[in-house]
Amino acid sequence: MNAGQMISSGLAVKTIEEFVYGRAPHPVSCGRELVIGDGYVYPEINFTLPSISVEEGTWGQVREQYTEIIEEVLQRAVELEVPGLMVEFELLPPMTFRPEWGAEITGLLVKYLDQYFERHELRSALRVTPVDVRENSKPPKLRSGEYYEKTIETLEQCAAAGADLLSIESTGGKEIHDEALMNADIEGIAFALGVLGVRDMKFLWEKIVDIAEKYHCVPAGDTACGFANTAMILADQRMIPKLLAAVDRVATVPRTLQAHLSGATGPSKDCAYEGPYLKAIRGIPISMEGKSSACAHLSSVGNIAAACTDLWSNESVQNVRLLSTIAPVVSLEHLAYDCRLMNTAVDEGATDVRNLQHLLVKSDRGTDPQAFVLAPDIVLRISEALIQAQSLYEMTVIAIRESLTVLEEALTSNSVKIRRQERRWIELMGAQAESLPDDERDLYQRMRGKPYYQNMQPEAYGLEE
Repeated sequence: MNAGQMISSGLAVKTIEEFVYGRAPHPVSCGRELVIGDGYVYPEINFTLPSISVEEGTWGQVREQYTEIIEEVLQRAVELEVPGLMVEFELLPPMTFRPEWGAEITGLLVKYLDQYFERHELRSALRVTPVDVRENSKPPKLRSGEYYEKTIETLEQCAAAGADLLSIESTGGKEIHDEALMNADIEGIAFALGVLGVRDMKFLWEKIVDIAEKYHCVPAGDTACGFANTAMILADQRMIPKLLAAVDRVATVPRTLQAHLSGATGPSKDCAYEGPYLKAIRGIPISMEGKSSACAHLSSVGNIAAACTDLWSNESVQNVRLLSTIAPVVSLEHLAYDCRLMNTAVDEGATDVRNLQHLLVKSDRGTDPQAFVLAPDIVLRISEALIQAQSLYEMTVIAIRESLTVLEEALTSNSVKIRRQERRWIELMGAQAESLPDDERDLYQRMRGKPYYQNMQPEAYGLEE
């Protein structure tokens, strides 16, 4: 089913007044009486191991690390009277190569979440995110082979072990996108995201939705982390223009949207900064990360990322000891106080919600083009254009062109800071965007002449040579 048929009724969020944090048109119930998007924002805590090799000989230490983290995080959540908590377990690669390891830690975390719900009535849910190890084959095979089987088996075993939500950071198309990004090749970006990425997302998410239904858990959503977040980091290091990273961010929306067209219900992944577009278009609750994810990576969207969120995440933090306590507990406290402030505004009424949101947006909006394209009014404007598309490839082309239009307007009106050296990129990217073909088959023919076409296997995407 094409994009036009799926979104024929218009945007799910129709006015700027509705487009706020804590509330989504289609809330999601999950886990232990936790409802996301029904009025309040909840912390989503994500943690990982310190520097330690994950292998047979250290597995006992790995279990001890996760036990320490979850016990201390949940105890602090009770002490802070957190009204609800999402816990995300992002597997490390060895835990996907050995699916039983990922399932074992999933079961361990579930045990403690159940205990704290029974003893302290702490509402919670566990999101489990295996690593997409399919990219380990070169070129990636994606639809068959050992790495594909391990990815699917891990999703199934973790669901069977009690995961409340399933997510993944899928990478289909990344082998083209990485080179296209470094070459500022708009055609390559459009092909990687709007052709390859969309095809892989449809294939993979139909599998994930089936697994979720089998084990009665929530198929939550995906993220363009390996695409637009790569662009964000490269832009911050001045290896690519920030304008390109901003355009790339919007261009990822259709490929991430495909998960929801295939049955994912949200809440979206925290590192999917394209989340506000998903919320506007589909009405799903979203998870976002910003200033409180600085433990994992720096960004230029620390406040504005919270403007429409329903879960507020720290991205990930290693279990190292700080002066006060272990770092995951410190991260939880940051998140808990951020959410307490937002929820206090909710309790005070719609005017206070809008006032707080206004400050979150205004503090970042003009500082960086990557922040500008996350402003709620810009999201709604671009989303309205996106839903006119009749295919996700066409939507990708519209995303590129429309984001360039709004950024050019912002440049003309001095509404956003753009380095002088970057300003010429508006025209350069605009010329490339206008030359994109209407038919993805024509773009595929063009791509076959590019040197990095050899990085991919057409059959991995159901394409014919």
